[in-house]
Amino acid sequence: MRTLEELTAGYPDPVDVAAADVRAAAGRDAEPIFIVLDDDPTGTQSVADLPVLTRWQPEDLAWAFEQGKPAIYVMTNSRSLAPEDAEQINKDVAAAAYAAAEQRGIRVAFVSRSDSTLRGHFPLEPYTLADMAAQHGQDTDGIVIVPAFGDAGRITVGGVHYAGGAGGYTPVGETEFAQDATFGFASSNLAEWVEEKTGGDVPADRVLHLDLATVRAGADAIAAALAGVADRQPVTVDIVTEEDLRLLSLGLIKAEESGKTFIYRVGPPFVRARIGQEIPEPLTAQAVAESRTTEPTVPGGLIVVGSHVPTTTRQLGALLDAELAEVVELDVARALDEGDSYLDSLAKTVQEKLAGGNVVVHTSRTLITGADKQESLAIARRVSQAVVDVVNATAHALTPRFVIAKGGITSSDVASKGLEMGHATVIGPMQPGIISLWRLDDGPAAGVPYIVFAGNVGNDKSLVEVTATLSK
Repeated sequence: MRTLEELTAGYPDPVDVAAADVRAAAGRDAEPIFIVLDDDPTGTQSVADLPVLTRWQPEDLAWAFEQGKPAIYVMTNSRSLAPEDAEQINKDVAAAAYAAAEQRGIRVAFVSRSDSTLRGHFPLEPYTLADMAAQHGQDTDGIVIVPAFGDAGRITVGGVHYAGGAGGYTPVGETEFAQDATFGFASSNLAEWVEEKTGGDVPADRVLHLDLATVRAGADAIAAALAGVADRQPVTVDIVTEEDLRLLSLGLIKAEESGKTFIYRVGPPFVRARIGQEIPEPLTAQAVAESRTTEPTVPGGLIVVGSHVPTTTRQLGALLDAELAEVVELDVARALDEGDSYLDSLAKTVQEKLAGGNVVVHTSRTLITGADKQESLAIARRVSQAVVDVVNATAHALTPRFVIAKGGITSSDVASKGLEMGHATVIGPMQPGIISLWRLDDGPAAGVPYIVFAGNVGNDKSLVEVTATLSK
């Protein structure tokens, strides 16, 4: 483990650059609208005031274009899908975006937003988007890979990606994230990671790396380094601070003005920097109230907990200790055995308790498995559907004060299935750089504040603090 000072020794100091500088540079030329394909719903936590879609028919993209914003988030949830399904969704989103954009004379560019610890469908997703761009007459010169997420302690220095924080940084290939059952990897050096993930099809020496000295030298140096990029060449970038991301954005704008074209594979804060958006301040109770466009019919908010990671367990315990919510447990065995009759009864219990205050719905912790992996997966899907059914029945029966969904997959399912949301607007973060609040723009809970709360983010008091703010 190494300190930030040790990692950055010998490199130039950070350079002050404002978000307004990026906006001014982007305004010199007609920028494309960035279509951000987000493989997990938590990718919006770094941005504010942008449209979000969980459906991607051309008419959905048309609605998003009509909002007049520089970027559109499309929640594909593809990290939880098989490769062939992820590929098809990327194709479908790109096709719908082109169909809606071409009708309106709008240019689009694609951002493949993924995990800051390198888990996800790479190289599949960005190269699929490059294929779709080629079908519409647009070659892709570079695949720009920027997983850095400073708010969460993910930085890239010397071509090596690290995870850590104030106590020090560890190469990401040596962390638990690299042991992921689906997306595991060995390499921390991003060029070597590209070679590993492409099975050697793209050797490390074909990857262009922009080091911290080049980034901090500014837009001209970055654009000059990118001048020779062609034929979907991967480009990796050293990033430590928000200002580094803004400098990179200025260089990318300059390169694009000279005719270069890129597909982006990035962590959460890249889009914020690329469109010149300020770092959003955490939302106050007043800002939350102003975002609400419908009045609640009950005083309570609904908190749906699908994540069972240790962080969530501690956060839920703190919430209950603070007496800010009452728990309704979904008994997994009964849900599987009794089906709709049990779920209907449980939904009525949730609705009755919301009349008195906040309610937490979570599944029992007893793990029920099948005879094999496929049967276990089928059981997990039925349990997830049971949670969705309870949320859906509740949303049709009343209007809660707010809805919090805890866990990445949970937040996707609750939004798109439980609340039937197709369109939403990111209002901003509930805490610095994390925990996104959306305003639902359609479905039975339209106008209700919806909080996307990843399983592993925040400290032990974060759920208490967010719930208290929403309850005011």
